[in-house]
Amino acid sequence: MKPPIPRTQVCLPILLMFLLSSCTKDKFPKYNSVRELVEGTVSREHLPGMIAAIVDSTGILQIESAGVRKIGSTEAITDDDQFHLGSCGKAMTSALMAMLVGENALDWESTVIEVFPELKDTILADYEDMTLHQLLTHRAGMEDPTVELAEHDEPDIRERRYLYLKDILKIPSTVPAGEYEYSNLGYFVAGVMAERVTGKSWEALMQERIFEPLGMNSAGFGIPGTPGRVDQPWGHQKVGNAWEPTQMDNPEEIGPAGTIHSSVQDWVKFLALFLRHDNTAILERSQIEELIIPVGDYACGWWVMERDWADGTVLTHSGTNTQWFVTVWLAPEINRAFIFGTNSFDDQTTDLSGEVIHSLIGLNEDN
Repeated sequence: MKPPIPRTQVCLPILLMFLLSSCTKDKFPKYNSVRELVEGTVSREHLPGMIAAIVDSTGILQIESAGVRKIGSTEAITDDDQFHLGSCGKAMTSALMAMLVGENALDWESTVIEVFPELKDTILADYEDMTLHQLLTHRAGMEDPTVELAEHDEPDIRERRYLYLKDILKIPSTVPAGEYEYSNLGYFVAGVMAERVTGKSWEALMQERIFEPLGMNSAGFGIPGTPGRVDQPWGHQKVGNAWEPTQMDNPEEIGPAGTIHSSVQDWVKFLALFLRHDNTAILERSQIEELIIPVGDYACGWWVMERDWADGTVLTHSGTNTQWFVTVWLAPEINRAFIFGTNSFDDQTTDLSGEVIHSLIGLNEDN
Protein backbone atom coordinates (compact mmCIF):
# COMPACT_ATOMS: atom_id res chain seq x y z
CA MET A 1 0.00 0.00 0.00
CA LYS A 2 1.24 3.48 -0.80
CA PRO A 3 1.65 6.11 1.91
CA PRO A 4 -1.32 8.47 2.42
CA ILE A 5 0.24 11.27 0.41
CA PRO A 6 -1.95 12.39 -2.50
CA ARG A 7 -0.40 12.66 -5.92
CA THR A 8 -1.83 16.11 -6.68
CA GLN A 9 -5.04 17.28 -5.10
CA VAL A 10 -5.22 20.92 -6.10
CA CYS A 11 -4.15 22.85 -9.14
CA LEU A 12 -2.98 26.36 -8.33
CA PRO A 13 -2.31 27.55 -11.91
CA ILE A 14 -6.02 27.89 -12.64
CA LEU A 15 -6.27 30.33 -9.77
CA LEU A 16 -3.53 32.55 -11.11
CA MET A 17 -5.52 33.48 -14.20
CA PHE A 18 -8.29 34.82 -12.00
CA LEU A 19 -6.15 36.25 -9.23
CA LEU A 20 -4.14 38.37 -11.66
CA SER A 21 -6.92 39.63 -13.91
CA SER A 22 -10.65 40.22 -14.14
CA CYS A 23 -12.97 38.24 -16.36
CA THR A 24 -12.20 39.15 -19.98
CA LYS A 25 -14.41 37.25 -22.39
CA ASP A 26 -12.82 38.53 -25.58
CA LYS A 27 -9.69 36.38 -25.25
CA PHE A 28 -11.63 33.10 -25.48
CA PRO A 29 -13.76 31.44 -28.19
CA LYS A 30 -17.34 32.65 -28.37
CA TYR A 31 -20.10 30.13 -27.67
CA ASN A 32 -23.84 30.60 -27.94
CA SER A 33 -24.86 27.93 -25.42
CA VAL A 34 -23.49 25.62 -22.76
CA ARG A 35 -24.15 22.70 -25.11
CA GLU A 36 -22.03 24.31 -27.83
CA LEU A 37 -19.31 25.07 -25.26
CA VAL A 38 -19.10 21.50 -23.98
CA GLU A 39 -19.29 19.75 -27.33
CA GLY A 40 -16.86 22.21 -28.92
CA THR A 41 -14.34 21.88 -26.11
CA VAL A 42 -14.39 18.07 -26.11
CA SER A 43 -13.95 18.00 -29.88
CA ARG A 44 -11.26 20.67 -30.08
CA GLU A 45 -9.21 19.44 -27.12
CA HIS A 46 -9.75 15.72 -27.79
CA LEU A 47 -10.95 15.12 -24.23
CA PRO A 48 -12.40 11.79 -23.13
CA GLY A 49 -15.38 13.53 -21.52
CA MET A 50 -16.52 16.75 -19.90
CA ILE A 51 -19.36 18.33 -17.94
CA ALA A 52 -20.21 21.98 -17.27
CA ALA A 53 -22.98 23.65 -15.32
CA ILE A 54 -24.43 26.97 -14.23
CA VAL A 55 -26.11 26.80 -10.84
CA ASP A 56 -28.04 28.91 -8.34
CA SER A 57 -29.21 28.26 -4.79
CA THR A 58 -32.20 26.27 -6.03
CA GLY A 59 -30.12 23.87 -8.12
CA ILE A 60 -29.01 23.38 -11.73
CA LEU A 61 -29.92 26.10 -14.20
CA GLN A 62 -28.01 24.63 -17.13
CA ILE A 63 -25.94 21.46 -17.39
CA GLU A 64 -24.40 19.73 -20.37
CA SER A 65 -22.05 16.79 -20.84
CA ALA A 66 -20.21 15.31 -23.82
CA GLY A 67 -17.68 12.63 -24.63
CA VAL A 68 -17.31 9.09 -23.32
CA ARG A 69 -16.88 7.44 -19.96
CA LYS A 70 -13.77 5.59 -21.11
CA ILE A 71 -11.57 5.98 -24.15
CA GLY A 72 -12.16 2.97 -26.39
CA SER A 73 -15.74 2.48 -25.18
CA THR A 74 -19.00 3.81 -26.58
CA GLU A 75 -20.71 4.64 -23.26
CA ALA A 76 -21.41 8.36 -23.28
CA ILE A 77 -20.84 10.67 -20.31
CA THR A 78 -24.23 11.73 -18.93
CA ASP A 79 -25.41 14.65 -16.83
CA ASP A 80 -26.02 12.24 -13.93
CA ASP A 81 -22.59 10.58 -14.00
CA GLN A 82 -20.28 10.71 -10.99
CA PHE A 83 -17.06 12.72 -11.01
CA HIS A 84 -14.10 12.52 -8.65
CA LEU A 85 -14.02 15.83 -6.72
CA GLY A 86 -10.44 15.70 -5.41
CA SER A 87 -9.66 18.65 -3.17
CA CYS A 88 -13.10 20.16 -3.68
CA GLY A 89 -13.98 17.71 -0.90
CA LYS A 90 -12.00 19.86 1.54
CA ALA A 91 -14.98 22.21 1.89
CA MET A 92 -17.09 19.20 2.93
CA THR A 93 -14.55 18.10 5.53
CA SER A 94 -14.49 21.68 6.84
CA ALA A 95 -18.30 21.74 7.03
CA LEU A 96 -18.17 18.56 9.11
CA MET A 97 -15.69 20.23 11.46
CA ALA A 98 -18.00 23.24 11.84
CA MET A 99 -20.77 20.88 12.96
CA LEU A 100 -18.50 19.27 15.55
CA VAL A 101 -17.44 22.71 16.79
CA GLY A 102 -21.10 23.69 17.09
CA GLU A 103 -21.69 20.60 19.24
CA ASN A 104 -18.62 21.37 21.42
CA ALA A 105 -17.00 18.10 20.40
CA LEU A 106 -14.13 20.24 19.07
CA ASP A 107 -13.16 23.89 19.14
CA TRP A 108 -11.55 25.87 16.31
CA GLU A 109 -8.59 26.30 18.66
CA SER A 110 -8.44 22.63 19.70
CA THR A 111 -4.84 21.45 19.42
CA VAL A 112 -3.47 18.13 18.30
CA ILE A 113 -2.12 17.37 21.75
CA GLU A 114 -5.45 18.21 23.42
CA VAL A 115 -7.18 15.66 21.22
CA PHE A 116 -4.33 13.11 21.43
CA PRO A 117 -2.76 13.68 24.87
CA GLU A 118 -1.05 10.28 24.74
CA LEU A 119 1.20 11.61 21.96
CA LYS A 120 2.85 14.15 24.26
CA ASP A 121 6.63 13.91 23.85
CA THR A 122 6.31 11.20 21.19
CA ILE A 123 5.70 13.57 18.24
CA LEU A 124 7.62 16.68 17.22
CA ALA A 125 6.97 19.52 19.65
CA ASP A 126 6.21 21.89 16.75
CA TYR A 127 3.10 19.86 15.94
CA GLU A 128 1.65 19.61 19.43
CA ASP A 129 -0.01 23.02 19.37
CA MET A 130 -1.37 22.96 15.82
CA THR A 131 -5.01 24.04 15.95
CA LEU A 132 -7.96 22.72 14.02
CA HIS A 133 -8.46 26.08 12.33
CA GLN A 134 -4.79 26.27 11.32
CA LEU A 135 -5.04 22.80 9.78
CA LEU A 136 -8.10 23.75 7.72
CA THR A 137 -6.60 27.05 6.50
CA HIS A 138 -3.17 25.60 5.65
CA ARG A 139 -1.45 27.61 8.40
CA ALA A 140 -0.45 24.76 10.72
CA GLY A 141 3.19 24.55 9.63
CA MET A 142 2.66 21.22 7.86
CA GLU A 143 3.95 20.27 4.45
CA ASP A 144 3.32 17.15 2.42
CA PRO A 145 6.44 14.97 2.77
CA THR A 146 7.81 12.86 -0.04
CA VAL A 147 9.37 10.20 2.18
CA GLU A 148 7.98 6.68 2.21
CA LEU A 149 6.05 5.75 5.33
CA ALA A 150 5.94 2.35 6.99
CA GLU A 151 2.97 0.29 5.82
CA HIS A 152 0.06 -0.39 8.15
CA ASP A 153 -2.44 -3.07 7.15
CA GLU A 154 -4.92 -2.95 10.05
CA PRO A 155 -8.41 -3.56 8.64
CA ASP A 156 -10.03 -0.70 10.57
CA ILE A 157 -9.56 2.57 8.67
CA ARG A 158 -9.59 4.63 11.87
CA GLU A 159 -6.76 2.59 13.35
CA ARG A 160 -4.72 2.86 10.14
CA ARG A 161 -5.19 6.62 10.05
CA TYR A 162 -4.12 6.92 13.68
CA LEU A 163 -0.96 4.89 13.04
CA TYR A 164 -0.12 7.06 10.03
CA LEU A 165 -0.83 10.15 12.12
CA LYS A 166 1.80 9.13 14.63
CA ASP A 167 4.31 8.51 11.84
CA ILE A 168 3.58 11.76 10.02
CA LEU A 169 3.88 13.92 13.14
CA LYS A 170 7.46 12.73 13.58
CA ILE A 171 8.55 14.08 10.17
CA PRO A 172 10.07 17.59 10.40
CA SER A 173 8.61 20.46 8.40
CA THR A 174 10.46 23.44 6.98
CA VAL A 175 7.34 25.63 7.22
CA PRO A 176 6.70 27.63 10.41
CA ALA A 177 3.24 27.66 11.95
CA GLY A 178 1.20 30.60 10.73
CA GLU A 179 2.78 30.65 7.28
CA TYR A 180 0.64 29.51 4.33
CA GLU A 181 1.56 26.10 2.95
CA TYR A 182 -1.04 24.08 1.07
CA SER A 183 -1.06 20.73 2.84
CA ASN A 184 -3.26 17.72 2.22
CA LEU A 185 -1.86 16.22 5.39
CA GLY A 186 -3.32 19.10 7.37
CA TYR A 187 -6.77 17.90 6.34
CA PHE A 188 -5.75 14.33 7.07
CA VAL A 189 -4.84 15.34 10.65
CA ALA A 190 -8.12 17.24 11.05
CA GLY A 191 -10.01 14.16 9.89
CA VAL A 192 -8.28 11.96 12.45
CA MET A 193 -9.16 14.51 15.15
CA ALA A 194 -12.82 14.17 14.15
CA GLU A 195 -12.55 10.39 14.28
CA ARG A 196 -11.08 10.51 17.79
CA VAL A 197 -13.78 12.76 19.31
CA THR A 198 -16.69 10.93 17.65
CA GLY A 199 -15.50 7.33 17.60
CA LYS A 200 -16.60 7.10 13.96
CA SER A 201 -14.69 7.01 10.70
CA TRP A 202 -14.51 10.14 8.55
CA GLU A 203 -16.47 8.26 5.89
CA ALA A 204 -19.30 7.42 8.31
CA LEU A 205 -19.39 11.01 9.53
CA MET A 206 -19.59 12.40 6.01
CA GLN A 207 -22.37 9.97 5.13
CA GLU A 208 -24.39 10.73 8.27
CA ARG A 209 -23.79 14.47 8.55
CA ILE A 210 -23.64 15.66 4.92
CA PHE A 211 -24.57 13.16 2.22
CA GLU A 212 -27.76 11.74 3.77
CA PRO A 213 -29.25 15.01 5.10
CA LEU A 214 -28.66 16.74 1.76
CA GLY A 215 -29.90 13.82 -0.32
CA MET A 216 -26.53 13.31 -2.02
CA ASN A 217 -27.36 9.73 -2.95
CA SER A 218 -24.61 9.40 -5.57
CA ALA A 219 -21.83 10.57 -3.25
CA GLY A 220 -19.21 8.10 -2.14
CA PHE A 221 -15.48 7.56 -1.74
CA GLY A 222 -12.70 6.60 -4.13
CA ILE A 223 -13.20 6.00 -7.83
CA PRO A 224 -16.73 6.19 -9.21
CA GLY A 225 -18.33 3.01 -10.41
CA THR A 226 -17.38 -0.65 -10.28
CA PRO A 227 -13.75 -1.71 -10.81
CA GLY A 228 -13.31 -3.13 -14.29
CA ARG A 229 -16.72 -2.00 -15.53
CA VAL A 230 -17.80 1.11 -17.44
CA ASP A 231 -20.92 1.80 -15.35
CA GLN A 232 -19.43 5.21 -14.43
CA PRO A 233 -16.68 7.34 -15.99
CA TRP A 234 -13.04 6.30 -15.71
CA GLY A 235 -10.23 8.74 -15.11
CA HIS A 236 -7.57 9.31 -17.78
CA GLN A 237 -3.90 10.33 -17.88
CA LYS A 238 -1.84 11.37 -20.90
CA VAL A 239 0.71 8.82 -22.02
CA GLY A 240 2.60 10.37 -24.90
CA ASN A 241 -0.14 11.92 -27.00
CA ALA A 242 -2.82 9.40 -26.06
CA TRP A 243 -5.25 9.21 -23.16
CA GLU A 244 -4.88 6.11 -21.01
CA PRO A 245 -7.95 5.13 -18.93
CA THR A 246 -7.41 4.27 -15.26
CA GLN A 247 -9.38 3.59 -12.12
CA MET A 248 -6.56 4.54 -9.74
CA ASP A 249 -7.10 6.93 -6.83
CA ASN A 250 -5.30 8.41 -3.86
CA PRO A 251 -4.92 6.12 -0.82
CA GLU A 252 -8.03 5.68 1.30
CA GLU A 253 -6.24 7.08 4.34
CA ILE A 254 -6.05 10.57 2.84
CA GLY A 255 -9.83 10.72 2.43
CA PRO A 256 -10.43 13.95 4.43
CA ALA A 257 -8.21 15.81 1.93
CA GLY A 258 -10.09 14.61 -1.13
CA THR A 259 -11.38 11.17 -2.15
CA ILE A 260 -15.07 12.02 -2.56
CA HIS A 261 -16.95 11.36 -5.77
CA SER A 262 -20.42 12.63 -6.63
CA SER A 263 -22.65 13.52 -9.52
CA VAL A 264 -22.69 17.24 -10.27
CA GLN A 265 -26.44 17.11 -9.62
CA ASP A 266 -25.76 16.03 -6.03
CA TRP A 267 -22.63 18.13 -5.48
CA VAL A 268 -24.75 21.20 -6.17
CA LYS A 269 -26.85 20.37 -3.10
CA PHE A 270 -23.77 21.02 -0.98
CA LEU A 271 -22.58 24.04 -2.95
CA ALA A 272 -25.99 25.68 -2.55
CA LEU A 273 -25.30 26.05 1.18
CA PHE A 274 -22.79 28.77 0.31
CA LEU A 275 -25.12 30.58 -2.11
CA ARG A 276 -27.95 30.93 0.39
CA HIS A 277 -28.24 33.69 2.98
CA ASP A 278 -30.17 31.82 5.67
CA ASN A 279 -29.86 28.70 7.82
CA THR A 280 -29.60 25.40 5.96
CA ALA A 281 -30.45 21.77 6.62
CA ILE A 282 -27.03 21.03 8.13
CA LEU A 283 -25.46 24.37 9.08
CA GLU A 284 -26.63 27.65 10.51
CA ARG A 285 -25.76 30.77 8.56
CA SER A 286 -23.33 31.88 11.28
CA GLN A 287 -21.41 28.61 10.86
CA ILE A 288 -21.21 29.08 7.10
CA GLU A 289 -19.93 32.62 7.60
CA GLU A 290 -17.19 31.27 9.88
CA LEU A 291 -16.14 28.77 7.22
CA ILE A 292 -15.58 31.44 4.57
CA ILE A 293 -13.55 33.93 6.61
CA PRO A 294 -10.12 33.73 4.97
CA VAL A 295 -6.71 33.78 6.58
CA GLY A 296 -4.89 35.52 3.77
CA ASP A 297 -6.68 34.24 0.67
CA TYR A 298 -7.70 30.81 2.00
CA ALA A 299 -10.60 29.98 4.30
CA CYS A 300 -11.77 26.51 5.38
CA GLY A 301 -11.80 24.66 2.07
CA TRP A 302 -12.15 27.76 -0.13
CA TRP A 303 -10.02 30.38 -1.79
CA VAL A 304 -11.74 33.71 -1.21
CA MET A 305 -11.37 36.79 -3.43
CA GLU A 306 -13.27 39.77 -4.80
CA ARG A 307 -14.43 39.99 -8.42
CA ASP A 308 -16.36 42.71 -10.22
CA TRP A 309 -18.36 40.23 -12.31
CA ALA A 310 -19.53 38.61 -9.05
CA ASP A 311 -20.52 41.92 -7.41
CA GLY A 312 -18.23 41.03 -4.53
CA THR A 313 -16.89 37.88 -2.93
CA VAL A 314 -16.07 34.71 -4.87
CA LEU A 315 -15.38 31.27 -3.37
CA THR A 316 -13.43 28.82 -5.50
CA HIS A 317 -11.58 25.52 -5.41
CA SER A 318 -10.19 22.93 -7.80
CA GLY A 319 -9.45 19.27 -7.32
CA THR A 320 -7.61 16.48 -9.10
CA ASN A 321 -6.14 13.09 -8.35
CA THR A 322 -4.22 13.43 -11.66
CA GLN A 323 -6.82 11.38 -13.54
CA TRP A 324 -9.78 13.71 -13.02
CA PHE A 325 -10.22 17.47 -12.70
CA VAL A 326 -13.05 19.61 -11.37
CA THR A 327 -13.33 23.26 -10.44
CA VAL A 328 -16.12 25.41 -9.04
CA TRP A 329 -16.56 29.18 -8.73
CA LEU A 330 -19.31 30.46 -6.43
CA ALA A 331 -20.58 34.05 -6.51
CA PRO A 332 -23.06 34.39 -3.63
CA GLU A 333 -23.95 38.03 -4.33
CA ILE A 334 -25.33 37.14 -7.77
CA ASN A 335 -26.54 33.69 -6.65
CA ARG A 336 -24.52 31.76 -9.19
CA ALA A 337 -21.99 28.94 -9.31
CA PHE A 338 -20.01 27.77 -12.34
CA ILE A 339 -18.70 24.21 -12.61
CA PHE A 340 -16.28 22.47 -14.95
CA GLY A 341 -15.32 18.82 -14.76
CA THR A 342 -13.46 16.32 -16.90
CA ASN A 343 -12.53 12.66 -16.50
CA SER A 344 -8.95 13.40 -17.53
CA PHE A 345 -5.93 15.44 -16.52
CA ASP A 346 -2.74 16.68 -18.18
CA ASP A 347 -0.61 19.83 -18.11
CA GLN A 348 -3.17 21.71 -20.26
CA THR A 349 -6.19 20.99 -18.09
CA THR A 350 -5.90 23.90 -15.69
CA ASP A 351 -5.65 26.46 -18.49
CA LEU A 352 -8.56 24.83 -20.27
CA SER A 353 -10.58 24.98 -17.06
CA GLY A 354 -10.01 28.72 -16.84
CA GLU A 355 -11.28 29.12 -20.40
CA VAL A 356 -14.43 27.11 -19.72
CA ILE A 357 -15.22 29.01 -16.52
CA HIS A 358 -14.80 32.33 -18.35
CA SER A 359 -17.17 31.11 -21.04
CA LEU A 360 -19.77 29.98 -18.50
CA ILE A 361 -19.63 33.38 -16.79
CA GLY A 362 -20.08 35.05 -20.16
CA LEU A 363 -23.04 32.86 -21.09
CA ASN A 364 -24.67 33.64 -17.78
CA GLU A 365 -24.20 37.37 -18.33
CA ASP A 366 -25.57 37.15 -21.88
CA ASN A 367 -28.73 35.47 -20.60
